[in-house]
Amino acid sequence: MKRFVLSTVLLLGCFGAQAQFNINVYNINDVLKSKPVDKVLFTAQYNTSFIGDTLHPDKPIDETMMLKVGPKSSVFYSYARFRMDSLIEADKASGASQEIIQEHLKQGSANVNYQIFKNYPEGKLTMLEPIAASNFRCEEKTELPAWELLPDTATILTYTCYKATCRFRGRDYEAWYTPEIPRSEGPWKLQGLPGLILKASDSQQHYTFVCTGIEKVREEETIQFTGTEYEPISRKDLRKVHERFAADPIGYLKDTAPHVQITVTDENGQPYHPKNTPYNPIERE
Repeated sequence: MKRFVLSTVLLLGCFGAQAQFNINVYNINDVLKSKPVDKVLFTAQYNTSFIGDTLHPDKPIDETMMLKVGPKSSVFYSYARFRMDSLIEADKASGASQEIIQEHLKQGSANVNYQIFKNYPEGKLTMLEPIAASNFRCEEKTELPAWELLPDTATILTYTCYKATCRFRGRDYEAWYTPEIPRSEGPWKLQGLPGLILKASDSQQHYTFVCTGIEKVREEETIQFTGTEYEPISRKDLRKVHERFAADPIGYLKDTAPHVQITVTDENGQPYHPKNTPYNPIERE
């Protein structure tokens, strides 16, 4: 699979084509305009693995993701961004200049750049996702998978878990949840079981989520929402953007941000215009 390097003031990101890009997990507007929407009760960490290129199933993309759960809502996002939270909050508390904050923002990058807020606003799921120079906010009515509860049991992180299966957004899932943590929560958009989902995967093993740790909050912490001024978009139209971006990422950036200067080279430093990059969306309907 041919890889390339993009040199510009922006970094690109697209779920399903992340193998090709380095993604900046923060921008200065996110920091300055974020607002607390809930407090955090506990945080769960998940090892996430997905096949970005179905022609190379032996080369999965791995990312550590965090699920912050509050009394009313939750947020699921990359550990790279999670790790930056304390640093940026300290900068804001100390009155650091925008220049210092911007320098700190350069330290975080990830393979996954979306944030998923469940039950925010109430009764809805909100996904925030930058794609190239665009920042999108996709709100949808909360949709709970139609789970089938099964008697199978397993032990994960010392918790007794039970098996459940469902078909959701075009994929068949197997999940393991624990009633010992009675929160109807889980990774990505998976939820609706009588306990926290600790492990989940689709039948093709293209997307897997495995919880590796759970920690109660020791100090006051909040769930921050950063997408108030993001461009609203429907789930259907967001998928079209992903398809367009995967077909021609540089062309997409030139169309949406013509002022940006772009230099693309391959591994040998030769000029390169990537097209039809790998695209394997987690949602197929």
